[in-house]
Amino acid sequence: MSRRDEAKRDRADTAGDWQAERRRALADARCIVLKVGSAVLTNGDGLDLAMVESLADQLSALQEGGRRVVLVSSGAVAAGRGVLRSCCEIAGMPHRQAASAIGQSRLMHHYDEAFARRGRISAQVLLTRDDLKSRNRFLNARNTFAALLDWGAIPVVNENDTVAVHDLKFGDNDCLASLLLNIVEADLFVNLTSAGGVFAQNPQNNPDACVMDCIDDVHGLDLDGLCGGKTSVGTGGMYSKLLSARRAAQIGVPTLIVPGREPDVLARAFAGEAIGTWVRADVRTVSRRKYWLAYQSDPAGTVTVDEGAAHALLQGGKSLLPGGVCAVEGGFGSGALVRVAAQDGTVIGVGLSNYAAAELRRIMGHKRHEVAALLGDAHYPEVIHRDNLLLDAVV
Repeated sequence: MSRRDEAKRDRADTAGDWQAERRRALADARCIVLKVGSAVLTNGDGLDLAMVESLADQLSALQEGGRRVVLVSSGAVAAGRGVLRSCCEIAGMPHRQAASAIGQSRLMHHYDEAFARRGRISAQVLLTRDDLKSRNRFLNARNTFAALLDWGAIPVVNENDTVAVHDLKFGDNDCLASLLLNIVEADLFVNLTSAGGVFAQNPQNNPDACVMDCIDDVHGLDLDGLCGGKTSVGTGGMYSKLLSARRAAQIGVPTLIVPGREPDVLARAFAGEAIGTWVRADVRTVSRRKYWLAYQSDPAGTVTVDEGAAHALLQGGKSLLPGGVCAVEGGFGSGALVRVAAQDGTVIGVGLSNYAAAELRRIMGHKRHEVAALLGDAHYPEVIHRDNLLLDAVV
């Protein structure tokens, strides 16, 4: 039985308890990462200042209840676009990054003033993926967030769009928020969306689709069939929200996806109102180290394994040996994060390769003593050690 099959079995044993689980998790949550997207935070003219005030009210109330709150906020590009609308056309990445530079200061200014009116301190944190790729910088970020939260500040986090390049981008703030769960050791992820929650069918194809109260196994969803396209003002959409919920579930963090523009939605949800969609966490979780390892950067290549190796990884919890490798894609170096795929193209997981792509092409399919003859004594017995491998990674 694979790890995913075991998780499904364990989940089936507790399938009827999700409502009590939701009430308990919301009541007990001590550290919350809350993400708000551009579609919630902006209107046709740019930033919706009434929405900023509403968020400040609701997050301040959560803090008063003894909770630590981290806000991941989109909206910088949209805010800049609102300023530039009458004089400049925004087309292409350089223009988006310039618009972000204009909009980010305005976004933070409004948050600062809104929180200050409620006696709260806000703090701006801008990140790129490179800030989390280095373990030392990851730990430094963790210490910084810990200090801010100890002081009772509310960190307002955004991707540093102005300087980020493709290889250093999270892709969207849903992804960034899911990685922050690990940094601040959160126990709840709240995602404010422009929709009422997660629909059981794509509402673009079925206008009568209903919002799901609970997603029991987020890994089992057909996201391509379920989700529509990206929103017009953001870079995410429900697809990216559910990918982030999948990541969160892997480290035991449930996700609440709620309609962000409804009045007092957070207070109502924490008071027990059945609103939005509850995404249950996995029963069997991965270590936070493996979580960081798997998602600190995009995979640099793909290592395809034969049927025997796939079975050993999925069923036996083994490491990947050179003999089980049958193809290598990419030009990665040793220590790079790579996908591990079966011969039919299914991604099994991701892991850190002990070998560069060129070396791996020389030794793939060979046994240990043959590897020694090809590379000399300075070699590893494993291509990817099981301690550096995350199966069922969300990539």
